[in-house]
Amino acid sequence: MKLLAFDTSTDILTIAVQHGAHCHAHQGPGGAQASTTLIPAIRALLAQAGLGFSELDAVVFGRGPGSFTGLRTACSVAQGLAFGARGGQGVPVLPVDTLLAVAEQARAERGCTRVVATLDARMDEVYSAAFEWLADASAPGQSGWRGPQDFDLCAPEAVRVPAGWTLAGNARAAYGARLAPDAPDAPDVHCLPTAQALLRLAPGLLAAGQAVAADAALPRYIRDKVAQTTAEREAARNAATAART
Repeated sequence: MKLLAFDTSTDILTIAVQHGAHCHAHQGPGGAQASTTLIPAIRALLAQAGLGFSELDAVVFGRGPGSFTGLRTACSVAQGLAFGARGGQGVPVLPVDTLLAVAEQARAERGCTRVVATLDARMDEVYSAAFEWLADASAPGQSGWRGPQDFDLCAPEAVRVPAGWTLAGNARAAYGARLAPDAPDAPDVHCLPTAQALLRLAPGLLAAGQAVAADAALPRYIRDKVAQTTAEREAARNAATAART
C-alpha cells in the first residue's frame, strides 16, 4: 500500500510514508510549529519515498483526543491534501484515534496486549481508554485491538488500571504518582501516538471500512471544540495547493 500518515496531537510531530514494504519517517517539534512545518515536511518525506500525492491510497491522521490546535491542523491538512490529490478527484482519509495509537505503540515497543492508554489533557486532566489486543477466532492469523467507543476525561487520580494491564502514554510524566494511585505497581510505558503506529493500524481499519471522504474527516474532541485559527485555515489552503502541484 501507499499511505501517508501524520500525528500532531502532542508536542511531537511525526510523519510516516509507507511505500510497499518500505517506511520513511520524520519526527520534529509539534505544538504551534506544526501548522507551518507539517506540509513542507510531508512533501520532503514523500519525495524521499518517491511518491506523489496522487499516488497515495489514503491519507491517515491522528484525529484525537489531544491538543486542540494540533488536531485541527492535522485534520485541515489531511482534508486539503485529500481534496487536491488526483486533479481534484481526491483520495480517502482515515482518521485514527490517538489513544488507540498509544496502545499500538506500547505493543510495538514492549509487546503489551492489555493497555490503559493515557494522554495528558492539560488543565489537570487525563484522556484515557482501555484497549485489549485479541486474536480473531473467525479468521485465524488475524488480530486487532478492541476498545471502548467513548473515552474518559478525568482527574489523574481517577484513572483505573486493572490487574495485569499496562499503563501507557505520557500522563505519568505529567502527573507522577497522582496518576492511577490504586495501581502503583502497574507496568508503565512512556510513549506517544506516532505516525508509524498509525501506519500499522491502517490496513485493518481500511479493511473494516473506516476510511471516509475528505469532507467527512473530523477531529475527535473530548472537550468542547474551539474556533479554527488563521494559521490552521492557511495550513488547509496550503495543503490543497500542495496536492495539486
